[in-house]
Amino acid sequence: MQRESLFGERIIWMGGPKIVKTPPMFKAVAHLLFVFAAISTCYAFVIGLGLKVPPTASLLFAVWSVTLGLAALQLPQIWLSKAQYIITDNHVIWRRGPFHRSIERRSISYARIYWDPKAPGVGDLELVRAVPTGALRRRLMLRVNLVAAPDRVWAIVRGAEDVAPRGDGDQPLTQRLDSGERVVWSARPRTRWRAYLPHGHREWSLLAMAFGLLAVSATIAWRGAHALGRVLESGLPAVSFAFVGLVFGLVMSVLLVLSVALALLYSASIRPAYLVKHTRYLVTDSRVLIQRGTEELHLDRGKIVEVIDTPTGEGLSNVFIVLDGPRARALAASGAFGEINRGPNLRPVFESVQDAESLSRILLGAGDLPRAA
Repeated sequence: MQRESLFGERIIWMGGPKIVKTPPMFKAVAHLLFVFAAISTCYAFVIGLGLKVPPTASLLFAVWSVTLGLAALQLPQIWLSKAQYIITDNHVIWRRGPFHRSIERRSISYARIYWDPKAPGVGDLELVRAVPTGALRRRLMLRVNLVAAPDRVWAIVRGAEDVAPRGDGDQPLTQRLDSGERVVWSARPRTRWRAYLPHGHREWSLLAMAFGLLAVSATIAWRGAHALGRVLESGLPAVSFAFVGLVFGLVMSVLLVLSVALALLYSASIRPAYLVKHTRYLVTDSRVLIQRGTEELHLDRGKIVEVIDTPTGEGLSNVFIVLDGPRARALAASGAFGEINRGPNLRPVFESVQDAESLSRILLGAGDLPRAA
């Protein structure tokens, strides 16, 4: 059998990205830079035609923005195209040339799967390790990008490739259980108006920035309208290229700030509440599974050492899971000690569920009564 050079271990599986595409964050940055270039070009027309001054600085900034935007689109694809993913007897390794990252298979606490909505059967697999809480809190993760059948790769990592079916993100989790695995509890979180309120410093900060940018966009529009009126009074024709360029530059500036503000508002308040409606919790006889849209969380019940039930009112509770791992107990990203901060990714937390007492007994192995909701 072929052996891996870093640890000298037997290679069980080796692969790479099924497709190569630019991550959404880099796409957003590229589009932002292209808008900067368009605005700068409009103002270059104003400077050159209206003020009769060479618009060198504005054109150089536009070229610089376009160059960076193209780099943001292409460089991640070039970097990802040469990536290799290796599973050995004891490790999962991400490698690209001389660079590599690894994580021990036995120390993996849970996995997240992000299915690509535009590429059936393809997605990202994120492996998360439990770490100490408190002053030593940090994230230990390894992400396998755009791999074919990420749930199948996860089955290989957890040693269940012989009983795990080859799944697809379009199928519900109940149709992708291991052979012989059965559901003992299922539920959906109760949707409440409180879900639209920000939770934690991150979401409150995003909301504050969103309202700040809304105020900025209104100020730019108000002062820009007055500036356009004064320009017309100064004698610049309304049908000239200089005035049209000034109007387009001003409008794009307002729309840019407004778009960023709305995106922050959506991320801080609307998106978390929307995702609650599309979340489903499953507890099987061997695993905890959470599905939310195209995102999934897979957790082995054998790693659960404690469950914390936190009432939230109206007969509902948040059930936090405390995990165990090699040289680490509790989980920084899980909210295992009643943290209220919501993040953009799934956590091993059951939010706004009824009958938390029965759920806690099942998770701790004290009860195994079938229940569905």
